[in-house]
This record gives sequence, C-alpha cells and structure tokens, in this order.
Amino acid sequence: MKISIDTGARTLACQNGDLKEVHPLYPAAAFGIISRQRVKLGWDQRFSYTFSWLGRPIIQLPEDMVRAQEILFQVKPDVIIETGVAHGGSLVYYASLCKIIGKGRVIGVDITIREQNRKAIESHFLSPLITLIEGDSTAPATVKRVQDLVKPGETVLVLLDSCHTRDHVRKELEAYQALVSPGSFIVATDGIMRDLHDVPKGQADWVIDHPAQAAQDFLRTHPEFEAIKPEPPFNESSLTTEITHWPDAWLRRKSSPGK
Repeated sequence: MKISIDTGARTLACQNGDLKEVHPLYPAAAFGIISRQRVKLGWDQRFSYTFSWLGRPIIQLPEDMVRAQEILFQVKPDVIIETGVAHGGSLVYYASLCKIIGKGRVIGVDITIREQNRKAIESHFLSPLITLIEGDSTAPATVKRVQDLVKPGETVLVLLDSCHTRDHVRKELEAYQALVSPGSFIVATDGIMRDLHDVPKGQADWVIDHPAQAAQDFLRTHPEFEAIKPEPPFNESSLTTEITHWPDAWLRRKSSPGK
C-alpha cells in the first residue's frame, strides 16, 4: 500500500493496486491509518526500548501501560502474575500501582532471570511487593510454585509476556487460566506481531504465529472467558483506533456462566 500525505491540501491518499482512497488529513480515519504505520515503524526501530519506570527499563508502549493501569485500578487484584521478566520494569510498574492503590503484590516468572536484573529488582525499594520465580512458565513445577503463592479467595490477574509463539502462549493460557478470578483478566500481550510480518525485523510466519491467534484458539474451548477491549473510563475523543502492541489481548473471566 502506498500512503501519501499532502499537508497543503490536508489530505491522506492510500493506494493499494488499482484501488485508491483519499481521506481528509485530520479526522479519525486518517489518524487510524497513520497510527498503524507509526506502530509498525516504532516497533522496527525499538521505540518501546526507550522507556523506563522508576529506574528499570520497561520495554512497553506507554499507551499499553496506561490502559493496564486503568484495568488494574478497576479490578484491584491481590496478585498480579507476569510471565516474562526481562529487566523487571513492568514488574516494578505493577508493584508501584499496588503501592499506590494500597493492595496487591506481583509475581514474575521467567525461564532465565539474568543475575544483574535479579540484583537490580531485588534491591529496588518496591522489592517487598515482588516475588521472582525462575523456570519455564509452562512447566508443571513452575506453575505449581506460582499456585502455592496465591491464597484462597485472592483476586488474581495474569499477564503473559514471555515467549510469544502461538504454541507457547496457548500453553500459558491453559496453565494459568484457572488462577484468574471472575471479573479479572488474563492478557496475551504483543499480538501486534501479526501486523509486523512485513517490516525489516519481522518474520513471515508471524501472520499466524502470534499471541492474538493463541488467544482466539483459547476462546474457542473456554466459553467462561470473553475477549474484551478495555474501554477508557475517561474519553472525550471520537477516536476508536488503538495505539497498542496488545491487540485482542484482554480475556476476561465471566463473573458467572454466560455473563
């Protein structure tokens, strides 16, 4: 697709083969087209690698972190489980929200936690709210260690951000779904991979090998969950386009069968 922007005429033209569409530059349709390209370009240029939270690299889009904050404030979980630790920035972010809300703690799971990252996380002033578990996130022994840290009756929210292959994410969804409380979520992050197959650093098989596809597979056999697009609690915009690395990521356990 060829995209042309004419700031003088205030138009945006999209040409795909013989099909050409021309949009006014400033309404919502143009925003959506430009935003999709901006997300792809930003991913290829490692834009999300330019942010930190309270001293730790976070490697997330700010837009996704703000949306996550809105959901966490709504659910107010007792336990947040995140697979994928990396530098620990998102663990620190979620722990800081728990601290502000006055409720909750965080469990981080990764197959390998680098020693320098472990030291930085464990020496952070929010470390009392963070527990690290090293191990394959889908291995029964690892899942059991996580389960043992959750007390009966606690509200649990799960974020999956480790290996992003369709097969691995599907296994994680199966492994952790039983821990998710009614009304809470399990989140299959980084479904944006499906739109990145054609960027320089992408891979052709990402068209089908991505977390959002794993989430769709999971929903077909788990009617107790539903895909929910988080609605902003405050919105004075007519925009419907999301700027996100997490499309179709939020799966909510229904409060009761059919609801």
